Amino acid sequence: MTETKEQRLAREIYAQVGGMGNVNKVIHCMTRVRMDIKDISLVDMAGLKSIDGVLGIVEEETLQVVLGPGIVNKVAKEMVKMGGVGLGETIPVQKNSSNETLSGREEAERKTAITKEEQKKKNNTPFKRALKSIANIFVPLIPAFVGAGIIGGIASVLQNLLTAGDLSADYWVTIVVVLNIIKNGLFGFLNVYVGINAAKVFGATEGLGGVVAGIVYLTGMNPEMPLPNIFTGGDLIAGQGGIIGVVFAVYLLSIVEKALRKVIPDSLDVIVTPTISLLVIGLVTIFFIMPIAGVISSSLVGAITWVLNVGGAFSGFILGLTFLPMVMFGLHQVLTPIHIEMIASQGMTLLLPILAMAGGGQVGASLALWVKCRKNKQLTNMIKGSLPVGILGIGEPLIYAVTLPLGRPFITACIGGGIGGAVIGGIGGIGATAIGPSGIALIPLIADNLWLGYVLGLLAAYIGGFVVTYLFGVPKEAMEATELPSN
Repeated sequence: MTETKEQRLAREIYAQVGGMGNVNKVIHCMTRVRMDIKDISLVDMAGLKSIDGVLGIVEEETLQVVLGPGIVNKVAKEMVKMGGVGLGETIPVQKNSSNETLSGREEAERKTAITKEEQKKKNNTPFKRALKSIANIFVPLIPAFVGAGIIGGIASVLQNLLTAGDLSADYWVTIVVVLNIIKNGLFGFLNVYVGINAAKVFGATEGLGGVVAGIVYLTGMNPEMPLPNIFTGGDLIAGQGGIIGVVFAVYLLSIVEKALRKVIPDSLDVIVTPTISLLVIGLVTIFFIMPIAGVISSSLVGAITWVLNVGGAFSGFILGLTFLPMVMFGLHQVLTPIHIEMIASQGMTLLLPILAMAGGGQVGASLALWVKCRKNKQLTNMIKGSLPVGILGIGEPLIYAVTLPLGRPFITACIGGGIGGAVIGGIGGIGATAIGPSGIALIPLIADNLWLGYVLGLLAAYIGGFVVTYLFGVPKEAMEATELPSN
């Protein structure tokens, strides 16, 4: 039976990371396979980077192999299939080709300079753990954001045409209603999905996490007799505190639930633990978390909106300039809850269109490299493979396969992103109704029919990244002639 590309990649990745026995778990995000490595000293980084199809390597708490969108899902599934487990599940102890058990190998590994415990102390900082948790909560929802957001964008366009009288109301109103119903399958119950994912990440019962998140909607409260906000004396508002409150509430749920399971007898656990957990966390959520998280959420959204309104083009330039480094270090995941809060409170996020310009700067820089380094067949072939998804807003392949390894093009790409961000910030008021990929894929999600302003910013990022890279960002060695390796 012929080996598929995905099977080959899975096999070769395992071979370069010290074998399947050196991997605890395998998960993936939109572009990267993430592996929990037991002993990093057994990983051949150079060999891993040289695998045909690997676009880059990121060394964080987990070892991340950049493959690109689409294929990453298939390769990760092949990898866990080889281990006989599911995504995120612990791979059982394997035997190597010499029938040497993992315990025997571990005896030798204890003699290496970097032990597993030392690696954990070095890499597993509280900040990195927080980033990983945020990513694990929200990354699985990104396909839903993209699909529901685009459907909602189509509904908005049709609604605008209806309002203008360009479409027949009798026929198109029903279509708009149906599209909005589909969109609200996500956005109407987003807290619940986040609560379930957060419970999985924090080690709480997933169903209880969804229930705790659902409390934020205050279902069952009589609007004529609202519950009080004990801090302000006003009324609690359904949804107050939003995503930030949900994540914190589920985190507390995990603490309470784990503590109860240590003291509640097994025969009573299924009854007592969920009841007490929900009652305690429910009261804390309603009377403490919702008011406090509401202030935090509104303050964050207000501060960002103020900065963008006052700073204009300058704020846009700084945000567009610095976003690529944030993506490189995985820090962009921190912004996901902020985007969601802005969408919940204002109907759109003003941040995303500006930050999307960073990808535009990369596209422009890569085009400049393609033009100026056309004799370098290896580089231009890598650009051709990474550019289409870059144009669609998936930036990691271009970062790790093209601009970052060359150094200077990464800097000039950042400048191109800053130029595009300055245009968006200068125009002002350009927001996205959902999160997901950026690039041209974000055009249907631009709110209030301001897509033309977004396109102008994107073109400015393309041109800025191209010009600055062409003039200042191309290393001499990148222009040297190379040929593609023969198969």
